[in-house]
Amino acid sequence: MTKIRPDNLKLILASSSPYRRELLERLSLGFICESPDIDESAQAGEPAEDMVKRLARQKAEKIAEKYQDAIVIGSDQCLVLNNEILGKPGTHDVAVSQLSRLSGQTVEFLTGLCVINSATEVARTDCISFRVTFRRLSPEEIIRYLDIERPYQCAGSFRSERLGIALLEKMEGTDPTALIGLPLIRLSEMLRAQGIKIP
Repeated sequence: MTKIRPDNLKLILASSSPYRRELLERLSLGFICESPDIDESAQAGEPAEDMVKRLARQKAEKIAEKYQDAIVIGSDQCLVLNNEILGKPGTHDVAVSQLSRLSGQTVEFLTGLCVINSATEVARTDCISFRVTFRRLSPEEIIRYLDIERPYQCAGSFRSERLGIALLEKMEGTDPTALIGLPLIRLSEMLRAQGIKIP
């Protein structure tokens, strides 16, 4: 059998997100998920790119502290509209407000990514950008979308991998998986640098 990890290190996704888990499964690597349970609040005056990189690293570090033999993946995402960070709406009313603001706008999704090898203490962190342009959305379209999709735990009230794609006019980026929350192209590079064979 091909050894995919050096020294049989555990591979851990520091996340409770089912979307990130589904994405990582595409790489056909054995892994476990563990929720880091950290405070994900932005710091005063913190740029969005710095925030997602910091949170991705904190998530990975929180789990890496528990293991001496693991490669841990942390990720965090936000949506930026005119230099303002939009997070997860949580409720229907906030989601309606967010999508109303996004109508006709070009926005940037920023995804922080961190890979830590707890055995060597080597850590790499990056931020991957992906831009989307929303078409002009009517109030009725927004309500219908939210009733069907219910994306209340997604940044900007939007899920591109499902019905949310119908809200868009244009997508711009090098890795469409970054838009979903785990940029697999960059992650694969980071994992290969740790000795993991992909594919």
